Amino acid sequence: MTARRPTRCSIGLGLALVATIVVRPAAHQSPVAASHAAVATTVRITSPLGRTGLGGRLRLVARVQTPSNASDESDAIRVRFLVDGVLVGTVENGPPYAVEWTDENPFEAREIVAEADDPSGAVVRDRVVLPPFEIVDLTEVRRILLDAGVYDERDRPVSTLTAGAFTVRENDVVQPIDVAARETMPTTVVLLVDNSESMSRRIADVRRAAKRFGQTLRKGDRVIIAPFNARIGAITGPTDDPETVADAIGAMRAGGGTAILDGIIEGVRLLEGVQGRRAIILITDGFDENSKADVGTALTRTQAAGITVYAVGIGGVAGITLPGERLLRDLTGRTGGRVYFPWRDSELTAIAHAVAADSDSRYLITYTPINQKRDGTWRVISVDAGAGLRVRTRAGYRAPAPPPIRPTIEFSIANASRESLEVSPDDFEVVENGVVQTVDTFQEAVEPVSIVLTLDASGSMRRAAADVRRTAADFVAAVRPEDSLSLIMFADQPTLAHPLTTQRQRSLDAIAKYEPVGGTALYDAAWTSLEQLKDVPGRHAIVILSDGRDENNAGTAAGSVHALSEVMELTRRVGAAVFTIGLGSRVDQAALTRLSQESGGETYLSLDAAELSTQFQLVVDNLRRRYRVGYTSTNSENDGQWRQVEIRPRREALAVAAQRGYFAPEP
Repeated sequence: MTARRPTRCSIGLGLALVATIVVRPAAHQSPVAASHAAVATTVRITSPLGRTGLGGRLRLVARVQTPSNASDESDAIRVRFLVDGVLVGTVENGPPYAVEWTDENPFEAREIVAEADDPSGAVVRDRVVLPPFEIVDLTEVRRILLDAGVYDERDRPVSTLTAGAFTVRENDVVQPIDVAARETMPTTVVLLVDNSESMSRRIADVRRAAKRFGQTLRKGDRVIIAPFNARIGAITGPTDDPETVADAIGAMRAGGGTAILDGIIEGVRLLEGVQGRRAIILITDGFDENSKADVGTALTRTQAAGITVYAVGIGGVAGITLPGERLLRDLTGRTGGRVYFPWRDSELTAIAHAVAADSDSRYLITYTPINQKRDGTWRVISVDAGAGLRVRTRAGYRAPAPPPIRPTIEFSIANASRESLEVSPDDFEVVENGVVQTVDTFQEAVEPVSIVLTLDASGSMRRAAADVRRTAADFVAAVRPEDSLSLIMFADQPTLAHPLTTQRQRSLDAIAKYEPVGGTALYDAAWTSLEQLKDVPGRHAIVILSDGRDENNAGTAAGSVHALSEVMELTRRVGAAVFTIGLGSRVDQAALTRLSQESGGETYLSLDAAELSTQFQLVVDNLRRRYRVGYTSTNSENDGQWRQVEIRPRREALAVAAQRGYFAPEP
């Protein structure tokens, strides 16, 4: 059984690169100092200051400061943008300065350089290295982080509580709190601004609202400006520069449809990998006509990321449809945020400061869930802070799902004459515990095989000894060079002639010494053969030759310590295909057949030792014409239980020999 883990992939990123040139007079400078300052031009990249987790267009922003006495030439300053040393574009008619660039692979580091020509002829530069975007695979239920706001009866933030004031419940079960404290920490905000056609008459209001939020940045805060309509537009950020925010907002133009929920999901992706407090501020009229995602999916993504959503409904409650109002209240209420419906532009400043104050007055609460089971279930969180106080935080989280269970089953398929056939996935179906599965991998089994050749050396084999030595040696010679081979001989007890090796001479030397004597410890021999393969990766096969049944030398009792049922259980766990060759009329056909059928092998019976060569050759042919099929089980529960698997041919008169199932991973 194999388990896939998630893999990395390439995403196209379009970035708009922008530079703003600011001319500032030098205060209290002498003419000499001013002349000296003429070469002190500086350039600073202000966006992006880090990598986001979203593919899409971005705006990169650099600000150039020149001395006041260079103002006559500043309008003609040339700005060049380079990525990894390659010129992306040159802009001469700014400010603002903008070019676009497509990032072919966000999982590789990129160096972005902005160059400005100083009036004196010098070149000034700044560089930002974008680190590769990292994907984190969450596989355990560990500590849960809550970003909580506490409000009094008049809906004013409360910021004076101690840890003892909080009670956290998960699915109504009180949880032990690790930390609960008011934390002022840097916040990264995605300013998700509706630029759709339905906002065209209010685009000026939208720009003013977005600008107000950009002006509330505190030290250490960063903002990502993400205009959207039916899709995310050119992105600016992360940046901590208010003028860069203002430039990006000023470049917005209304047009196209609206996809609010898709935009929220993209906003969550923008914040992937970002440290500190994270929030989305949605500015919209609430009219969603183009989203492919539903509200449940958007909330699941947002809640799983621990992101708080705030919303500003442009046009007031009267300007938003009832479905739009419900949508905004749902998105904010279930993520611990708030929604505002301003009637007038004058309210925007107060709202912007209210959101900033709300973010600054929040508590960070962490707890380690009592329920550590990875079951993929939704777990409801509630936080209480005492009488008269209301706590806003995310509504819950989804526990990590167990990794997908990916069984790989090896099998052979033959016609009525036991001739192996070439097949495709269209020729059969896979059924697990009665449920048809979807095959996603199918191939010939060509990987090396670890084989244990197990020969009956009991006294009853004396007359066939010469044939056994000859045909077993032929089998050893027919095994592929890349396959490993171990040899076990058994009589009263199994004896390991040599462990797995590709050195065939060791097997041939041991076979030459084959001398039958004693009883038949058949089941112990099978057990020892399985033990040889238990910790060996890859494909496994066991070939057992015997002429009798499990009994002692006198024929009066069992010859093995292990029972057949124990051997069958170990066969399931090791996953070895067992091929049994029965010689003579006293062979225990039922036991040999059971060993082979439940493991995906075959049983070959012969009354004449002269036919052993044919039987061994059939085993060789079978090992060379086998297939492997893989699928993702519809049952993802890690319960450690045996799961019955059938490979059912779709054509009549075909016989399949396959491993009968597998054990699911332990909880």
